[in-house]
Amino acid sequence: MRRIAGNFWNIRGDYRIAGILNVGTQMSLVRRANGRFILIDSYDVGEEDRRDLLSLTDGGHSIDAVLNVHPFHTLHCGAIHALLPHARLIGTRRHRDLLPDLPWESDDIEAAAVQDQFADLFEFSIPAGVDFISADERVHVGSVLVRHRESGVVHVDDTLNSFNAPGPFKSLVSPRLRFHPMLAKALEPRSGAADAYTDWARDLVDRWAETPIVCAAHSAVRMLSPGGWKSEMLNALSDASKTLDRHRETHG
Repeated sequence: MRRIAGNFWNIRGDYRIAGILNVGTQMSLVRRANGRFILIDSYDVGEEDRRDLLSLTDGGHSIDAVLNVHPFHTLHCGAIHALLPHARLIGTRRHRDLLPDLPWESDDIEAAAVQDQFADLFEFSIPAGVDFISADERVHVGSVLVRHRESGVVHVDDTLNSFNAPGPFKSLVSPRLRFHPMLAKALEPRSGAADAYTDWARDLVDRWAETPIVCAAHSAVRMLSPGGWKSEMLNALSDASKTLDRHRETHG
């Protein structure tokens, strides 16, 4: 459990592809002005992180809600609810459909009315032009991005990655922000979807320009230099340009 900013903590977890490559996962804890807390995402924390989490939050009793912001991050929701049974459990439509035995709130995190309840603490953004919940369960492009107003820290799952290459590959792959590699499969099969995604990304470049840190589920916390959010987001968009152009050629 790492303190990223004054009232923002990030907990890193393990998630292994094919049981080998650990691309990581995460959960973040944010303290409100009234001293209460909100969790972003769910992770079944280990003993040390659990102790630190409960110590900071009065045994977990000062955590008011858990916001699950990625429709395909469902593995640890039951464990967090068992740890914090009093906390409001908010997720996406897929969370409610996949885990109906958990006491989900009826309104989903992707709804503006739900996001407004936390507007004092966070800004939210959902990518345009892509399926929020893809029919192909391998495609995890859609999610709700969260920016902490006080610190500017961004918490994001899958939509943006900050991949740190392991061991001998570190010198070959520079660590920087990248859009999800399955963007092509997530774009809506309609005219204008590629432009909508591009416009969304460019708007985020400007609106969140002062972002100093990105907590990405896969696989790292990215510390940005001044102006780094803009440059890395624009580079990510440039990297995706061929994918977007192919979609335009196909759908107009």
